Amino acid sequence: MTISHHPLDETLAAYASGTLDAARQFVVAAHANSCARCRTSIAVMDEVGGSLLTTAEQATMAPVALQMALAMLDAMPQRDAASSDQTTLGENLMRQVLETPELGQWAWAGPGLRVRSLYLPPGEGARLFLLKAVPGLALPNHTHTGTEMTLVLRGAFAHSGSRFAAGDCDDADETDQHAPVVDSGETCVCLVAMEGQLKLGGLFGRLAQPFVRI
Repeated sequence: MTISHHPLDETLAAYASGTLDAARQFVVAAHANSCARCRTSIAVMDEVGGSLLTTAEQATMAPVALQMALAMLDAMPQRDAASSDQTTLGENLMRQVLETPELGQWAWAGPGLRVRSLYLPPGEGARLFLLKAVPGLALPNHTHTGTEMTLVLRGAFAHSGSRFAAGDCDDADETDQHAPVVDSGETCVCLVAMEGQLKLGGLFGRLAQPFVRI
């Protein structure tokens, strides 16, 4: 697999520091599963972050800080580890997305489009879903009201002079405008993390907007 498109450096840095939202965390993890370059970048960023912590000025803590923290942990309600542990959730999702992308219910999202929502912990602002597009589908020109990160799992699409095939990651935000066209030879299946909504452009887009459920 030849990977030509990767998450932005700032996205990888946020992933390495643990500040990236859960939806994009899963997309980055899925991409890095097949991308040695991004695994190396994340490891380097982790090492740099650890070095900065060792040289940072130490803060003075209250004498009872440890006891207070332990008391707060004891007071927290116990939850099922399988549902609360983020690592377990991530591993399960990776297996679900990368090994069995065709399982589950697909819902109509627009002409030639099917969508399958994936579970995220409650309270997440972004959505995570699988998107399936028929061969040759040309999506209308559109932007987004937030970030959109798309990882190609199967097939390919093109926009803005670039082609995105299996393993490639399209890292976009509300400033990006594009009109993807799916390759004619194969159905395209993507893992998508999206904040906000898709916003179609032009007269046709405004007319079609109520019928596109992404």
